Amino acid sequence: MKKTDAVAILSALAQDNRLDVFRLLVEAGPAGMPAGHIAASLRLPPSALSFHLDRLREAGLVTVCRNGRSMIYAARFEAMDLLVSYLTDHCCQGRPELCKPKTAQRRGAGQKPEPVR
Repeated sequence: MKKTDAVAILSALAQDNRLDVFRLLVEAGPAGMPAGHIAASLRLPPSALSFHLDRLREAGLVTVCRNGRSMIYAARFEAMDLLVSYLTDHCCQGRPELCKPKTAQRRGAGQKPEPVR
């Protein structure tokens, strides 16, 4: 991944509605979700949702395909994998095991992660 690609992805996700849309699509899995269901789930007007989906698509985070009259959007998991790899390459002075995120089990279910110091 190039630095410009990482910046584009991070920029696209640095907005509340787009982050919510992407997280919803991640939850939906590879099958994706029709735009109308995304709009209803997040209570976004169709025009606003269209704008946000376009930004996510331009950043390479989502794909879209037509199914009859519906537009089905799906998260591109490989884009997130590439971003995480880009961010963690050469991390922790050559000790990548130190870069692994803490799991929910270690924090306790429902607990917020500890702030980074």
